[in-house]
Amino acid sequence: MQVAALRHRSESEDCFVLDRNRVRVRFHTAKNDVEKIIVHYVDNYMPPLSAKQVEMEKIGSGEVEDHWGATLEVPYHRIKYTFEVTGKDGDRKIFGDRGIYDYSKKSLLADGSYFRVPYLHEIDMDKTPDWVKHTVWYQIFPERFANGDKSNDPKGTKPWNPDDHPGREDFYGGDLQGVLDHLDYLQKLGVNGLYFCPIFKASSNHKYDAVDYFEIDPAFGDKDLFAKVVNEAHKRGMKVMLDAVFNHIGKDSMQWQDVVENGAKSRFADWFHINSFPVEPYRNPAKGEGQPPYETFAFEPTMPKLNTANPEVQDYLLEIATYWVKYFDVDAWRLDVANEVDHHFWKRFHQALVAIKPDFYIVGEIWHSARPWLNGDEFSGVMNYPFTLQVEDHFFHHAMSAKAMVEHLNDQMMLYRDSTNQAMLNTLDSHDTARIRTVANGDEDLALQAMAFIFTQTGSPCIYYGDEMGMEGGNDPDSRKPMNWSKEDSPIWKRVHALVEMRLKHAQTFGKGKVLLSVTEDGLIKVDRTGEEHIIAYFNTTDHDIRLAADNELLKQNYDGGKLAPKGFIVIKA
Repeated sequence: MQVAALRHRSESEDCFVLDRNRVRVRFHTAKNDVEKIIVHYVDNYMPPLSAKQVEMEKIGSGEVEDHWGATLEVPYHRIKYTFEVTGKDGDRKIFGDRGIYDYSKKSLLADGSYFRVPYLHEIDMDKTPDWVKHTVWYQIFPERFANGDKSNDPKGTKPWNPDDHPGREDFYGGDLQGVLDHLDYLQKLGVNGLYFCPIFKASSNHKYDAVDYFEIDPAFGDKDLFAKVVNEAHKRGMKVMLDAVFNHIGKDSMQWQDVVENGAKSRFADWFHINSFPVEPYRNPAKGEGQPPYETFAFEPTMPKLNTANPEVQDYLLEIATYWVKYFDVDAWRLDVANEVDHHFWKRFHQALVAIKPDFYIVGEIWHSARPWLNGDEFSGVMNYPFTLQVEDHFFHHAMSAKAMVEHLNDQMMLYRDSTNQAMLNTLDSHDTARIRTVANGDEDLALQAMAFIFTQTGSPCIYYGDEMGMEGGNDPDSRKPMNWSKEDSPIWKRVHALVEMRLKHAQTFGKGKVLLSVTEDGLIKVDRTGEEHIIAYFNTTDHDIRLAADNELLKQNYDGGKLAPKGFIVIKA
């Protein structure tokens, strides 16, 4: 047995409270190396001699590790536990808080060897909003969704043309009235969460360079109109998520312009990370221009970085964050460039929001492993790029085999607690990426197969506006074309609608049930979900038909006569 590969960390993603009477533990071993693991557990104030035991189940295999899990009953709200590990070579070890020992009765009963959870405090639990696990999101880039009011179109607004290739500075007149006019459409599609890219007053078409966070951009409408959008969405059972950047602010903001004008004497000078005065002209080190006078997002001079360690800046941003919840009843924040803001601020942010709405949803834009932000006191979840990009690597780019993808995904899920995985935002494309159909080289079946795979996973799936219409587009700004409204009720629209319908009808299992990912001997990707129901999905990413006997189908593509064709899938109720 590879003793060096044995791994567990208490009070982490390897040991977390499910409720007042249950703790979930995980253990990790070298791949195909361990035969059996038994958890011995008992109340902290009882002797190890009276410990109960439960055999762990293998919950997934990763690149180099096997992952094991067990749920422990904790009647007195505190627990101590240790692991008895038996290798395939017959070797037995005790893995405990103070190290690894050869198995013996003495080692097993050594009280100091037990890991401890001193008390199951509910206030310390990683709680994520339950409603998110029953939500399919629809991402709206407001400037390109629908033009409902031509009277507020910016100067130079271009004609609405879904076949255009937008430039970075182009405007097409999309607004909140356009969203309001199409809420019935979104309800018909079946989605129940609206994720808006920024709607606040800003200079650009994308609005990630905010000028005033307390105002709706005039080209989108006003606060009365936004309030109506939220109220009408809520009437239709839809949640509303706003998008903001608290890492930086726009160059045209009052605060930054005061710094430009008054330099070190500006009352806002400490609001930013300034290296030298005057702040203009900007020097870009990526172009060999030397030290920049101030910190920015990337090396973008129009987006000066805020000093979120400054209490004044914190109070200002928290006032913004709570304002739209208190007065407009929004349900969630999506936070752009979230990983570049300090943890101290995000902890204050979390406290301020859940004080207003205990089930508030907070999503960070983080493109890498996000464990430091996901311990229950900062974000509910993140945009799950490390997970979804590996799906793309297999389905679209063929950069990894089905087996490798499953291994990578299993490892990804082990980074976070179950409740965190359930609150991830899973999207295959967005305003920041090429559209799914373009990445699939125009192959509709392939795009929908990958989308269906995401819809069977733990985490909240998200559709980028227009994907249901089969829209295409390369990396931004090409992925931000005006919505093609001519394809409503088209064959691809109906297929996406059926996918949304299936996910929400079985949301209790897809959103909260156990997941086991594997590859069959024939090469099919198998997604096994156990919760309120038992649902199994198979995906054929090979280049040939595979025989598969399936009954009680919930949804299928390219399955006929007991054969699952390439780019096909079938979801069945077991």
